[in-house]
Amino acid sequence: MVTLSKGALAAYAAVALPLAAAALPVHVHIPKFYAGLGLELATVGLLLLVLRLLDAVSDPLLGALADRIPESRGGRRLMIVAAVPLLAAGLWLLFTPPASSSTLALWLAASLMLSYLGLSAASIAHFALGSALSRDYVERTRITAARGIAALVGVLLAAAMPELLVQRYGAAEGLAFFALAFAPLLFVAAAVTVYSGPRPAAEARPRAFNLAAIVQPLRNARFRRLALVFLVNGVAAAVPATLLLFFAADVLQRPDLTPLFLLLYFVAGAAGMPLWVKLAARLGKSRAWLLAMSLSVAAFVWAWFLGAGDAVAFAVVCVMSGLAFGADLALPASLLADVIDDDDGDGRPDGAYFGLWHLLEKLALALAAGIALPALQWLGYQPGTAAGAGSALSAVYALLPCLIKIGAAVLLWRTVREKQYIQGASA
Repeated sequence: MVTLSKGALAAYAAVALPLAAAALPVHVHIPKFYAGLGLELATVGLLLLVLRLLDAVSDPLLGALADRIPESRGGRRLMIVAAVPLLAAGLWLLFTPPASSSTLALWLAASLMLSYLGLSAASIAHFALGSALSRDYVERTRITAARGIAALVGVLLAAAMPELLVQRYGAAEGLAFFALAFAPLLFVAAAVTVYSGPRPAAEARPRAFNLAAIVQPLRNARFRRLALVFLVNGVAAAVPATLLLFFAADVLQRPDLTPLFLLLYFVAGAAGMPLWVKLAARLGKSRAWLLAMSLSVAAFVWAWFLGAGDAVAFAVVCVMSGLAFGADLALPASLLADVIDDDDGDGRPDGAYFGLWHLLEKLALALAAGIALPALQWLGYQPGTAAGAGSALSAVYALLPCLIKIGAAVLLWRTVREKQYIQGASA
């Protein structure tokens, strides 16, 4: 087994930082920014929904395309090189719209398409590249953990910098400055990954770019089982993310502390990843992930009991559930890399698998919003109205994701019992 050095891991993970940093401002700032320019909020929402769905559908195509490029011509690294200029240009155009309001909708649509295409292509190629870097059961978890830490740093950067720039320079100048500063960061990080990062463990024969290649992962029974666990667990994680602003404002009544809660959660996630890497090597990845799910439920269920003024207690919940979140970043993609070994005979189709994997991530976000928000309305919750401990908002925010997470844990436990994913030291 070849163990990658910390420097090699850092070089591979480098581009994950700006890729993670690019997504957050689009989701957080675009609706308010374009509404302030005169575009109707309903129009912005419709464009975001339609283009996000098209983006998700394109993921399997991009994954199959990543498998088509021979390593001798750059392989997935070439796809990263091709994608980052699209992302940089798309982000710049998004935050420098024309003065004419008549073309705002078209400008937003075109800029979003460019941004989504660049972000998805670079992300899928990067994930697929990481999957091919090692054939070792334990080493793969180190690779995914390094990528996860870099992504968390990017999320923290994106959570702080645009808001600070907007407060200092105003929305138009602040966001334009962020987009301008983002481009060199993206290009430098991509260059580090592409030119200084490690190469795949073995030369893979290019695969055909056709419908069979795109849907091939669905014929893998282990992938179908893992994908179901990943999707259900993703919905459980996305529900609190969708409702955090409401919970902080109307239950805790401390909306000003929302950035602190996010910071504690993500920093704890990064701090917990080395622990999950070690536990995965000792217990097996599935058992370690199952343990993390149990910790997540045990920690997060306490949010249901909290009310106005319980900011310190909720901070503890954020730290403990954040530690468990570290396993979600380090282990599922590593398990997927093991599952791809089933299709190793005709060249590894890492891109096809991770294309579908990215589609599942986006589907989880859509399902979370589609379940949680209508449930709140059905239960009579009105945003801006104080809600105490044990309220409908608390139930949907805390209890619903715990129940969904338990469902994911049961599905994963069945695979552990059947020894579907136990390999290496835990076999």
